[in-house]
Amino acid sequence: MFNDWVLNNINDYKSRYEVYYGGGGSGKSVGAVQKIIIKAISDKRKVLVVRKVASTLADSICTVFTTLLDEQGISYKENKTDRKLVISRTGSIILFKGMDNPEKIKSIADITDIVIEEATELTLDDFTQLDIRLRPFNIKYPQIYLMFNPVSKVNWVYKHWFLQQQKNTKIIQTSYLDNKFLDEEYREILEGLKNTNPAYYKIYCLGEFATLDKLVFPIIHKQIINEDKIKHLKFFCGLDFGFTNDPTAIIWGRYDKDNKTVYITGEYFKKGLTNDEIYKTIDNLGLRKEIIIADCAEQKSIEEIRRLGITRIKPCKKFNDSVNFGLQWLMTRKIVIDERLTGLIEEFENYTWQKDKKTNEYINKPIDNFNHGIDALRYGLEDIMQNKTARIVDSSKWGGIF
Repeated sequence: MFNDWVLNNINDYKSRYEVYYGGGGSGKSVGAVQKIIIKAISDKRKVLVVRKVASTLADSICTVFTTLLDEQGISYKENKTDRKLVISRTGSIILFKGMDNPEKIKSIADITDIVIEEATELTLDDFTQLDIRLRPFNIKYPQIYLMFNPVSKVNWVYKHWFLQQQKNTKIIQTSYLDNKFLDEEYREILEGLKNTNPAYYKIYCLGEFATLDKLVFPIIHKQIINEDKIKHLKFFCGLDFGFTNDPTAIIWGRYDKDNKTVYITGEYFKKGLTNDEIYKTIDNLGLRKEIIIADCAEQKSIEEIRRLGITRIKPCKKFNDSVNFGLQWLMTRKIVIDERLTGLIEEFENYTWQKDKKTNEYINKPIDNFNHGIDALRYGLEDIMQNKTARIVDSSKWGGIF
């Protein structure tokens, strides 16, 4: 039932905070949930399980809970409307909530344990709000469990848990090598990243924090954006195609010309989408009538989507040094991202300039990773960039590194 590292920690409840970090396929979420379930069937608990965006709970951590309960024949009742499980044996309650509506969190009383899935999606303020709500009376071992992949040292979790020594904390690092239940096919896929993408292997397989030298965008602003207050601004939407290895990315928002501010209000990432599925997605997102600028390398896909009914989709215009031109334009604007857009924020926090292997100096070329949403953003802003107020600059004269 248990990985060895889980068994070694299963009866240790001394620490208020348990930080589980590591690579994909390491079983860290399963290990944390196993520990919570043991507590919930041994004593009456009220467990709050959170992610940044509520809609992502059903297909992630909620499924881990129900699968483990079913496998062990533990009786429970499920209320899908309220996103709640009740353990029949003890009456323990497991609640699933999103931090995209923090006001609902504030109304929950008598929490005994908190489970934070993908903790890097949250802000430090989100975590603080949760931390101050874990104050049950006459309950043993109140704990907060945090799970995440250690993508970026820019993220708050690195400074909070690894640069600063936190009291009452237990940190557990795992990788796919620590999961004896991992199927061989998935193990081979992860092993293959050693040669195809060493950076991904280090982060997503070994579970190590990335060493980021020069971010392309060292400063971004994350906040909840009130779209009603900016609906008068120019709308933009961009699309970057993907399929097997890379996701199709759709990014949209508003541009404030007077204040040179890009507001990014929406994102969509998904692998394996066919053109008719992209059409349906655009329609379901309410973007059918908007101008959508897509990667011109996929002319056939653009035409198919247009014939299906997205008549305002059009290809971007690539030219020599167009990537650096787009990045330079963005770097001279204030970028405000809705803090619920966790996929795009992850890209911005990991998008770096390349180094020349011979000279170890930075070159005017970004890495070809963590850029699908950023590419879609550049495409979407193309018409705004190409305004006569913008001009193409020789990248060798501006250096590329800010």
